[in-house]
Amino acid sequence: MPVLTRLIPSPLVVDVRPGALDDLASVLADQRISQSGKLAVAISDGSGARLRRRLEPSLPGAAWFEVGGGTIDDAVRLADGMKSGRYDAVVGLGGGKVIDCAKFAAARVGLPMVAVATNLSHDGICSPVSILDNDAGRGSYGVPTPIALVVDLAVIREAPIRFVRSGIGDAVSNVSAVADWELAHRVNGEKVDGLAAALARQAGEAVLRHPGGCGDDGFLTVLTEGLVLSGIAMTIAGHTRPSSGACHEISHALDLLYPGRAASHGEQVGIGAAFATYLRGDREGSLLMAGTLRRHGLPVVAGEIGFGDEEFVRAVEFAPQTRPGRYTILEHLGLSPARAREAYAEYVAAVSG
Repeated sequence: MPVLTRLIPSPLVVDVRPGALDDLASVLADQRISQSGKLAVAISDGSGARLRRRLEPSLPGAAWFEVGGGTIDDAVRLADGMKSGRYDAVVGLGGGKVIDCAKFAAARVGLPMVAVATNLSHDGICSPVSILDNDAGRGSYGVPTPIALVVDLAVIREAPIRFVRSGIGDAVSNVSAVADWELAHRVNGEKVDGLAAALARQAGEAVLRHPGGCGDDGFLTVLTEGLVLSGIAMTIAGHTRPSSGACHEISHALDLLYPGRAASHGEQVGIGAAFATYLRGDREGSLLMAGTLRRHGLPVVAGEIGFGDEEFVRAVEFAPQTRPGRYTILEHLGLSPARAREAYAEYVAAVSG
């Protein structure tokens, strides 16, 4: 019998609104998540610890685990701590590091994971990937998609605005990443999953063109939904291609070449996306992207995140080495140092005019 459709792994619940945290207990009581109420809740010592005091009375069967950071060792320690508890599910309550650790630990012990995001810094809130620091720098680890996602917009607004701005840069970069994916298809015949590409692109376009600002519930809802769709797009594709192209290669290069100096992930991929779009010859798209980033208070040139022009050009040259086998506009052009320097100067002039 022919296959008439395909099943897409996605969360059972996506609750994005002001006050969503007040209904967390009822979400977790879903029999597909936790029948007994025995939950392992991973928190940070910051926002997570503060929210614990608020949530603990409504989660009497929960055990609380403080996550020290965002390293592979932290994630393994979390998994080891949960092994003997016979929990139904893992809840990651906090920012990106806590959620990434919780996703990895849940996968390690074979439990479903619920993401309760306290900021919107990147698309890891619903992605099938955990980004964790390790002895070699930073690694990407495949994990199941969260079974549920809860985002309380009132909590999001309490977090520093830089986290929202970082999420904007990560979402907008999808537009450039999908363009790189389609370039790889035209040149090398790389297979593009049309549904994954459509979800990722529309997620980025929605954020790129929304007229609202960082404090508006309407805009924050669209941003959250965009980050969720990015994660689902990666799940559908089975890799990060829908949301990671030259933009992310440049960001990874900055991280590797200048450890300790990196800006936020979203700031770096935002600049990388606007520059990569310019390199593809889409001046109008590059200016639109840079204009949107600037309107939300994000940087659009390297000097605005503390890197000199020559340092950024060096990162552009090094970027293809960060993802061997991935074909983007950087691999396509094969820029010499002189041409990379010239192209970046042209970009800076265009977005500064």
